[in-house]
Amino acid sequence: MNEPVGSFALVLHSHLPWLAGHGRWPVGEEWLYQAWAGSYLPLVRVLERLADEGRRDVLTLGLTPVLAAQLDDPRCLRGFHHWLGNWRLRAEQAAARWRGSDLSTAEFRAAARGLDDFEQRWLHGGSPVLRPLIDSGVVELIGGPATHPFQPLLDPRLRAFALEVGLSDAKLRFGTRPEGIWAPECAYGPGVADTYAATGVRRFLVDGSALDDVSTAHPVGEAVCFGRDVTISDRVWSDHGYPSHPAYRDFHTFDHAVGLKPSRITGKDVAPEDKQPYLAEPAMAAVDEHVEDFVAAVRRRLDGHRGRDGRPGLVVAAFDTELFGHWWFEGPVWLERVLRALPEAGIRVTTLRGALDAGHLGDPVELPVTSWGVGGDWRVWSGEAVADIAAANERLQERVLRLGPPAGPGRDRTRDQLLRETLLALASDWAFMISHDAGAGYARDRAHEHGSRAHRMLDLLESGRSAEAEELAAGLRERDAAFGHLDARLLNR
Repeated sequence: MNEPVGSFALVLHSHLPWLAGHGRWPVGEEWLYQAWAGSYLPLVRVLERLADEGRRDVLTLGLTPVLAAQLDDPRCLRGFHHWLGNWRLRAEQAAARWRGSDLSTAEFRAAARGLDDFEQRWLHGGSPVLRPLIDSGVVELIGGPATHPFQPLLDPRLRAFALEVGLSDAKLRFGTRPEGIWAPECAYGPGVADTYAATGVRRFLVDGSALDDVSTAHPVGEAVCFGRDVTISDRVWSDHGYPSHPAYRDFHTFDHAVGLKPSRITGKDVAPEDKQPYLAEPAMAAVDEHVEDFVAAVRRRLDGHRGRDGRPGLVVAAFDTELFGHWWFEGPVWLERVLRALPEAGIRVTTLRGALDAGHLGDPVELPVTSWGVGGDWRVWSGEAVADIAAANERLQERVLRLGPPAGPGRDRTRDQLLRETLLALASDWAFMISHDAGAGYARDRAHEHGSRAHRMLDLLESGRSAEAEELAAGLRERDAAFGHLDARLLNR
């Protein structure tokens, strides 16, 4: 076999904030269930088909601890089971409303398959489903800090604590402590490399705009960073990317009687009522066209790297997992066809770990202040639109760290819950949603809710009313009990 022209590493970032028990619609658990049905179930099917063919090192799967916790949470599992059954009922109703439409049949089959898939394989959570793919080397698992906080804006002690909670959570669920992470929001700043060294992180992602050379990985302190290839990734993930093709299913247009989507995009400026019915055949033709275009673009990119450097290069394409299926209905089909077509074009498909094994390691770099947000800086999480959130987060961190360690040697459930609420308040999602005016009211309410809970516990503890604090913490734990292994004593070690 000829030497590959270069390597391609697909990185999928699977993440949603903690939604369990915090509303249903339009933002809340419905968001989780739609992504679960539209993206996570189909992705696992794709990976298992490739695994059955003997393929390994297929992709790098980022799974944030806060999402992994919900995929295993009994309340979420019951809720998703109910949601799937309701989806099948709505698909039956759609068949009567969309008479003569192939889409109604396809929708019913998808709902029935999702329900059967869940009852046969996911009923006890996501960990038992994903672990065989990790253990067999089909995917490389990467993790992150517990609730996906924006790391550069955290005090170093809380930053290390959140990351340790997240990495140890993955070890408990999957039997593997990730050596790599998808840094939340691909953010980097002073002190972050020290946290990585202290917690054993060896690989992490940054946005390609932070690097002069994305054709290889680069040492940063004791870890290695990979830059997302923006040129390649934007063929999919941009305003004019593949998912905007007029033949694809329209995400935003609903038949509200059944809560399903009957239309194709048709055109960017076409009103919902004027959109054309979705047709599978032209949509699949567009998928093939976009697979061919993407593979050719990757090949050109790698040919360019090789012509410049005289050796095979690397392309890292990184996306939110939820793009494939939830946002872009045809996305899982495109993904599987791309993963099959790349090797046929002489391109090695691998993981971040596999890329290092293949020798894709360049010179050390000093990273700038960066993120993959607007402007490549931190404005989405600390700018004018969210200045109050950033200030509140800073005040909360100061109070928590001023409190000091628990008095006794054993677990302190009250302080455990205090830190759980603190980490939930510090999630980067709330500022992101506010800055982009996407569920901004919900996001503000969530940030305020968790922050207020933490401050109330702090008030009680600081005033010596430990029994009241314990009672409050017990009630809050009934609602939000993610990361049962979270141990407040570790914050001060």
